Amino acid sequence: MPGKDYNPAMHTAEHILNSVMDKMYHCGRSFSSHIESRKSKCDYRIKKGLSHKEVFAVERTVNEIIKMNIPVGEELVSRREADKKYFTGKLPEDAGDTIRIITIGNFDACPCIGQHVSNTSEIGSFSITSADFNDGVLRIRFRLLEHDAPEQEIRQPA
Repeated sequence: MPGKDYNPAMHTAEHILNSVMDKMYHCGRSFSSHIESRKSKCDYRIKKGLSHKEVFAVERTVNEIIKMNIPVGEELVSRREADKKYFTGKLPEDAGDTIRIITIGNFDACPCIGQHVSNTSEIGSFSITSADFNDGVLRIRFRLLEHDAPEQEIRQPA
């Protein structure tokens, strides 16, 4: 059960970040993460740190995916199928014979027990606040910025 500071938008953004990192740097999904409403972090095993230009490219790519308004769904697959198609190393031992796969359109799919938004348009803007590299581990800290406030209609007094 998610904690009181759990944020489905932040958790879905983590899925997108993980997929972007793996596609761009072939480093796999984060081996460790801490996801909260205000700020989050993901750790990746990678050979080198990222330049400022590379960090910006990751941030820009995550935001491009978010802006595509992709539906977020789920499917249930057998444990055997999940083990063949996905990284299941983070699943608890007692995950059972049916595994829930979270899909972000055709962009990403992975086993997950958390809560997610129903469409990437619900996430807002993704911002990387820092990217530090030490001893083969890249730690990316990030947050979500609020959606632009819609223009408010000015009501005239009656």
